[in-house]
Amino acid sequence: MAKRCQLTGKSVMSGNNVSHANNRTRRRFLPNLQSTSMQSEILDRKVSLRVSTSAMRTVEKHGGLDSFLLQARNAELAEEAQQLKREIVAAQTDNN
Repeated sequence: MAKRCQLTGKSVMSGNNVSHANNRTRRRFLPNLQSTSMQSEILDRKVSLRVSTSAMRTVEKHGGLDSFLLQARNAELAEEAQQLKREIVAAQTDNN
């Protein structure tokens, strides 16, 4: 399973461990990914996602999954989130 957030696309970064003697060795910085299910009011179902904790906080800040996806630019979203956004937009236009 890829170590990539399904909403924001945040993924593994690399850098250095730096010792007291200033020796540098390569290391990986892994995102804090959690499996969660979020409720979509427009689709009227729960969506299972593997997202970073920072993405969870951002979704809560914007008032839920639907409002987060609708206000976000497609360039900022991961591929799975773009597909989910298309479903939400289609369902929203059908209801109106």
